Amino acid sequence: MATRDIYKSGFDEDVRTESSANQCPECDGRVTTNAVETVCEDCGLVIDEQRIDHGPEWRAYDDEKRERTGAPLTAARHDRGLSTEIGRGTDAKGNEISGQKRRRLARMRREQTRGRWRSKAERNLAHGLGEVRRLASALELSDSVRDQACQLFRSAQNEDLLRGRSIEAIAAASVYGACRCNGLSRLVDDVSEMARVAESRVTNAYKTLNEELGLPAEPVSPSMFVPRLASDLECPDEIRQRARALAEQAEERGVTTGVHPAGFAAACLYKAGREEGRWLTQSEAADVANASKATVRAHRDTLEEQVA
Repeated sequence: MATRDIYKSGFDEDVRTESSANQCPECDGRVTTNAVETVCEDCGLVIDEQRIDHGPEWRAYDDEKRERTGAPLTAARHDRGLSTEIGRGTDAKGNEISGQKRRRLARMRREQTRGRWRSKAERNLAHGLGEVRRLASALELSDSVRDQACQLFRSAQNEDLLRGRSIEAIAAASVYGACRCNGLSRLVDDVSEMARVAESRVTNAYKTLNEELGLPAEPVSPSMFVPRLASDLECPDEIRQRARALAEQAEERGVTTGVHPAGFAAACLYKAGREEGRWLTQSEAADVANASKATVRAHRDTLEEQVA
């Protein structure tokens, strides 16, 4: 029987089959193979051992349904997703379990919770990654950005950057840093609004991450905020495209250096709305950009002077 056929049919480790090499290289005796090793039955020589299973990593109980061996590893969990979850109330088939088994599972769950953390650092890591997942879900970020933020939090803990700082602040700074590295239009205000710490602490934590870890974050441009603000204001495509063109022209001429990007994008939308005949107020533009009306007016004046 071929090796592939053995692994497909399922077998016990004690089942022996004749190897393709029927003779022992030492005594020319008969050679047999089991699930672990290839041995000679006459002299006991171990010819080969620990064979690699080249079969699929999924199990097929019928022609249509395939079941995999488990969830993939993820950086969003402190143990990469290898922990055990003890269920509640029902068994693996969804059937109700007895009261005695429920009490037994409750005791097992309690002991598992007590022995879950091997150190205080691992407990802090689990708490921080949970906060990162919560913020990523609240901000509707993709799984890839969430995993990058989790990896950034791990790097911060490995570099001992959590000392003297709150876990929530480092978690929020990791989410904001991942957004900056991926060019997403998120401000510190957006992240701190969902976080459990003040904006100043998130800003200080992000500065620490940026300095110590050397994040490849690019400067945020106003043109990145135009689609998002236009969607919040329910502006038509004509106004959005005109505002995007105004922002890009201002960036090319270098007049956006050091400005509030969201506030400048709001001014572009305000000016584009006036040009298209829609009376978008300064208050509406300032509110969605989390800026003041004076900021929108100042950037509008800059657009009228520097950009056609």
